[in-house]
Amino acid sequence: MFAVLLASQASAHGVAAQDQGFLVSASGIHLGPFIYLGAKHMVTGYDHLLYLVGVIFFLGKLRDVATFVSLFALGHSITLLTGVLSGIHVNPNIIDAIIGLSVCYKALENLGTIRLMNPKSAVFGFGLVHGLGLSSKLQDLSLSKDGLIANMLAFNVGVEIGQVLSLTVLFAALAWLRARPDFPSLSTTANVFLFAAGLILFGMQTVGYFIS
Repeated sequence: MFAVLLASQASAHGVAAQDQGFLVSASGIHLGPFIYLGAKHMVTGYDHLLYLVGVIFFLGKLRDVATFVSLFALGHSITLLTGVLSGIHVNPNIIDAIIGLSVCYKALENLGTIRLMNPKSAVFGFGLVHGLGLSSKLQDLSLSKDGLIANMLAFNVGVEIGQVLSLTVLFAALAWLRARPDFPSLSTTANVFLFAAGLILFGMQTVGYFIS
């Protein structure tokens, strides 16, 4: 029973109950609410935030942050929109388990332990996975076809707005951290915790897959 509870709570792309009610009943075009829900998803989506922390951890220039985050956003947008509009659906537990591994991979890359692919290619690829996870969750809500394209575009705009807001806070916090004299030791500790968080997410979602 405890495992079932953990797996249900670990859904990285879960949608709050009150938001589900709106999404299920919404028919026609609702640009404002969908923009809001997209932004809310990104700001409260701990899986996205964990991964993006790892991506920008050592990036001190805004130009570099913009490059990597744009690649992630592009991948995320492609599978989010394509998945919902074309009906491509993957078991959410499998996707969320892979997302957990993406956090682990980025943490190990930051620790200098592993690098299996070009960092930019990795960020784009994992962006595709993150977007597919969200699209699968949205499809489970049986969204109305009336206004779906416009609403999904608005939702995606909201996701990008939420991403900018989140990254502004994260970048400022990491800039402060990098200015500390003990940053080398702190960075190691932070990325070890980042790896552990990704591993926990992977474990919970794996359990969820086998018991669902």
